[in-house]
Amino acid sequence: TVVFGNGSAVVLSMMNLILIPVIGFYLLRDWPQLLQKIQALMPRRQEPQWMALAQESNQMLGGFLRGQLAVMLANGITYAIGLTVVGLETGVVIGMAAGMLSFVPYLGNVIGITTALIAMYIQTGEFTPLLWVLLVFVIGQTLESILWQPRFVGERIGLHPVAVIFAVMAGGVLFGFFGVLLALPVSAILVVLGRHALKRYRESPFYEDADKVKVLLAPFKDNVAEKSE
Repeated sequence: TVVFGNGSAVVLSMMNLILIPVIGFYLLRDWPQLLQKIQALMPRRQEPQWMALAQESNQMLGGFLRGQLAVMLANGITYAIGLTVVGLETGVVIGMAAGMLSFVPYLGNVIGITTALIAMYIQTGEFTPLLWVLLVFVIGQTLESILWQPRFVGERIGLHPVAVIFAVMAGGVLFGFFGVLLALPVSAILVVLGRHALKRYRESPFYEDADKVKVLLAPFKDNVAEKSE
C-alpha cells in the first residue's frame, strides 16, 4: 500500500509538471478572448469602473514583475561578486543561478548555498572557506530584504519600503511559502482597490459637503430622539 501510494504521488506530480505548462500556454493564447467574454457579462453601468480597475491592477502586476526581475538580477550580481571575492572559482555561475532562482522563495538560497558549499569544499578541501560562503548568502539575503525588494518592487507598486518588508513577513507568518510568494502581488492589487475606495469616498457627500451629511443623518437622529422620549 505504501509503495502504491508513493508511486501514485510520483505519477501525479509528473502529470502536474506536464499539465501546468500546457494549461499556461492555452490560457496565454486565449486570454484576450476570455477577457472579452468576461467583459460582455458585466453590468453595463458598472463596466467602465470594473475595466478601469482591471487595467490598473494589470499595470501594477506588470510593474511588480519588472521589479522582481530587477531584484533577481541584483541578487545574482551580489552573489556572484561575493562568491568570487571569497575565492570560489565558479562563483559567477553559481551566484547568477541563485539570483535567477530567487523569484521562488527559498529555492534560490537553498540551491545556491548547497551548490556553493559543495563547490568550495571540492576546490579547497577545507571547512573554513565554507563559513565565508555562508556569510555571502547572509549578506545577499539581507540586502534583498532591506534594499532590493523595497527599492525595485515597492516603488513600482506604490508601497513604502517598510510596508514591503512587513507585507512579506506577514505573508510568510500567515500562509508560509505561498504567503511569501504572493504577498507583494496581493499587496499591489490591494493598493489599487484602496485607491479606488479612497476616490469614491472623496466623491461622496460625507467628504464634500457637511450639510449633505446632516441631511442624510437627519432620519437617524429623529429615530434616536423618538426612542429616547
